[in-house]
Amino acid sequence: MRRRVRRAALGVLVVMAGLTTSTAAVAATPDHSRTGDQAAFNRLRSQQDDAWARGDGAAWAATFTQDGDMVTFNGDHLHGRDQITTRMQHYFDAYLRDTRLLMLTEQTRYVEPDTVIIVRTGCVLWDEETTCTDEALSVNTNVLVNRHGRWQQTSFQNTRIRPIP
Repeated sequence: MRRRVRRAALGVLVVMAGLTTSTAAVAATPDHSRTGDQAAFNRLRSQQDDAWARGDGAAWAATFTQDGDMVTFNGDHLHGRDQITTRMQHYFDAYLRDTRLLMLTEQTRYVEPDTVIIVRTGCVLWDEETTCTDEALSVNTNVLVNRHGRWQQTSFQNTRIRPIP
């Protein structure tokens, strides 16, 4: 297990070094490219988008493994589904009410047949916004694992592209 985690961490660095934001692309190593997996990744992202738009911390956290980790846009580290639920509900209620997510790019890399890293760029949209502002642009790195035929996030980190002045 430790070997897999180390390989996943190395994969994050490799993916982040190769990230481009000019086009939306999904790339996977040919020997592991599976249409069913991509459909599952899309469903998981859709669940997240829906949970975010509803401001539902429990639904957001349900996309994670029980012991998942999340590092937020402002650097808070949330560990475990219970803490992700509680803190995300606080963020939704206090700061993110009536916001939604917009994905701009996506790249998928398999580390193992049951472990993928998905790097996305995007932003939070406020009110009637339809495009990302420079202040809201971020890149997030998602590590997904397949357990018993179900893909879930085990790690999620969101980082500003441009620092707040």
